[in-house]
Amino acid sequence: MSRFSFSRFWAVVLKEFVQMKRDRVTFAMMVGIPLIQLMLFGFAINSDPKHLPTAVLSADNGPFARTLVWAMRHSEYFSVVREVRSEAEARELLQLGRVQFVVNIPVDFSRKVLRGERPALLLEADATDPAATGPAVAAVRALAGNVLDRDLKGPLAGLRDRAGPVDLRLHAHYNPENITQYNVVPGLMGVVLTMTMIIITALAITRERERGTMENLLATPVRPLEVMAGKILPYIIVGYVQLSLILLAAVFVFRVPLMGSVPLVYAVALVFIAANLAVGITFSTLAQNQLQAVQMAFFFFLPSILLSGFMFPFRGMPEWAQTIGSALPLTHFLRIVRGILLKGNGVAEILPELWPIALFMAVAMTIGLKRYRQTLD
Repeated sequence: MSRFSFSRFWAVVLKEFVQMKRDRVTFAMMVGIPLIQLMLFGFAINSDPKHLPTAVLSADNGPFARTLVWAMRHSEYFSVVREVRSEAEARELLQLGRVQFVVNIPVDFSRKVLRGERPALLLEADATDPAATGPAVAAVRALAGNVLDRDLKGPLAGLRDRAGPVDLRLHAHYNPENITQYNVVPGLMGVVLTMTMIIITALAITRERERGTMENLLATPVRPLEVMAGKILPYIIVGYVQLSLILLAAVFVFRVPLMGSVPLVYAVALVFIAANLAVGITFSTLAQNQLQAVQMAFFFFLPSILLSGFMFPFRGMPEWAQTIGSALPLTHFLRIVRGILLKGNGVAEILPELWPIALFMAVAMTIGLKRYRQTLD
């Protein structure tokens, strides 16, 4: 056996650098993916969300009620965006996800504080995502206990109680026990479909090209739309199988409450699956080989899972990260599925989240068709 040759070793090293230079897509992914992870985890991800949208339902206009609302407006955890007039309006905002909290100040709140009766202050929360509400609930407890100390001075100092002048009561809607599985398991529907649909279909046309069967396909009178539809349909069936398995596990294994319509989940899933398959087909027309196709799919999947609100609270991210996340179909699909299963939302409630997915699907399909025609040429 010949000895180790440094010259031969160096020749192999130079050869790998030459191949890396030729495969610019792979090199870009090697540099780009770590940069994306650094930016997202360093600047976008925040497990302690603040400035959460809050509505106020106040039946009292006394000084202590105004002080409480003022304190919440200036708190770093709450952002008072609406003052509602009825419990029905407040419940609708929670159901649609427009607000995270509703503060309900009862009648004669200020008068009862003066009497030392510790009036009840009701905090209603959308608890579908326990990670988003936990720190804020702890903050409002401290706020309710200390915010009136400034006003309770002099003759009123005796009204301060060890337990606080206000009796804070929390009503956590849709997930009162803060069970994490209620939030994670429905979200897995979107995550699994995104990962599998994009990766599988990203290999579709690329595999045809590498195996040499693309020439046979080009010789047929099949049109680009027919090819794309024919490649997408089998994977739609696969997606529905995955969706069914996760739904069965959610209901019978994890005991996730099923408040809404299962057929509505399947109908919405069709648009979401088609959007992801269109992205995968587009990647397959851009990639030169299967490795590049998988890399592109991962490049899309990474921001989707991190910026959609699946792993980290969506409202805890900065505005630029929320803007990017709102452009991704997974973000809207998670809100739809959680809304249907946990809140019992219907068609009217999910439409504001459904049309962005449909728009994304149309754009991705258009780009895929255009790129496929270029592939034929």
